[in-house]
Amino acid sequence: MSASTTVLSARTHKGYPSWGPDLQVQALAAQGWNVLQADWPLPCAVLRQGALQHNLGWMQRLVDQSGVALAPHGKTTLSPELFRAQLDAGAWGITFASVGQLAVGVAHGVRRALIANQVLLPHDLHWLERLHQAQPTLQAPFWLDSLDQLHAVEQAACSQPLDVLVELGLPDGRTGCRRDDQALALARAARASPAVRLVGLACYEGLWTTGNTDSDTILVNQLMQRVHQLLRQCDAEGLFDQTHQIFISAGGSAVFDLVAPWLRPPADPPLSRPVLGLLRAGCSLTHDHGTYQRLAPPMLQRLRHHGLAGQPWDCGGGLQAALEVWAVVQSCPEPGLAILNAGKRDLSHDAGLPTPVRWCPEGSTAIATCPAGWHIRALNDQHAYLHHPTTASAAPPLRVGDRVALGISHPCTTFDKWRWMPLVQDDGTVVGGITTHF
Repeated sequence: MSASTTVLSARTHKGYPSWGPDLQVQALAAQGWNVLQADWPLPCAVLRQGALQHNLGWMQRLVDQSGVALAPHGKTTLSPELFRAQLDAGAWGITFASVGQLAVGVAHGVRRALIANQVLLPHDLHWLERLHQAQPTLQAPFWLDSLDQLHAVEQAACSQPLDVLVELGLPDGRTGCRRDDQALALARAARASPAVRLVGLACYEGLWTTGNTDSDTILVNQLMQRVHQLLRQCDAEGLFDQTHQIFISAGGSAVFDLVAPWLRPPADPPLSRPVLGLLRAGCSLTHDHGTYQRLAPPMLQRLRHHGLAGQPWDCGGGLQAALEVWAVVQSCPEPGLAILNAGKRDLSHDAGLPTPVRWCPEGSTAIATCPAGWHIRALNDQHAYLHHPTTASAAPPLRVGDRVALGISHPCTTFDKWRWMPLVQDDGTVVGGITTHF
């Protein structure tokens, strides 16, 4: 699988040093750089190498123990270097949200993928057709949830049938068939259509999770029971393509431990074809300091007590937050307030404000953990309002020039804002990098 050939430059890549030569990502490790050196441009989003490697191994062990496969959502990062790291760690393939995203993956060696979304525009259908023609071994089924969408695929008149998974949905939610009889009728129509091949079923539970084990378990069980019932019915009627294994796909990044056991094929009655369960958790790669940090303790408690096969699992401390945005204190206009030079243009704010996690005094490379009282009160486009205690017992006050690492809640929209990120050791030493292709 090829890495990105993007040339990094201060002219085109925010956070890249103006004094550095234009380089490809593969050359970064040899430069001996550190993001805490005095003239490093800030803000700068970074990925902590140790946490990233830990998460890759942790997640692969989980799916291996659960007897399913991993197809992590590539829209989280849209980074060829991270796709390769996930595949090298054992992932079955990569999930995408559009044909355009799939094209990025295919251009960098991805040959097994899911498009976890409805594809219906002629432009996208013919683009998908061309990707298959250029790469005959490509697997890239997409979601189907209505007869209207099926008719749109038929009207596009592609030269070969395209693979689809019928999607089941939840009331007041996103896409997916709301009624089971609707989903079965759609599966029958797909089987009769020359435009598609029905290769499986899909769903998504992530938007409804709360962090409460009892309610989340009920939610997942009810949804996945519907999937299994539809699976049995479709198999009994011979609706799945007979040349293909059957895919079942589910799983956001919040309760994938509850979902994973349901992705195994039902044992009784046995199905006529092999089944491959594909878990799509994408944010597990970087985790975060907000949304998923909050949802993690109940999951770890479940794993330690019940595991994935009825046996406790030694899951250690679980996933680790790997993504940070370093910023500099540019003003201390009043006691207890520091204005950082990073804002909405630089980091996620759709699922909560960032959290100060580490800091480094001006003129030093010594990193310390931020005191518990430090918090971000608000963000502007380019500024963050960091409040910190000013009592005699508090930590030393922040000063202009100090650097602060901000932890992110929900990593997806931070990746959107950066065309590259250095891969760093815990002391800030740059040991590599990744590019993004949004």
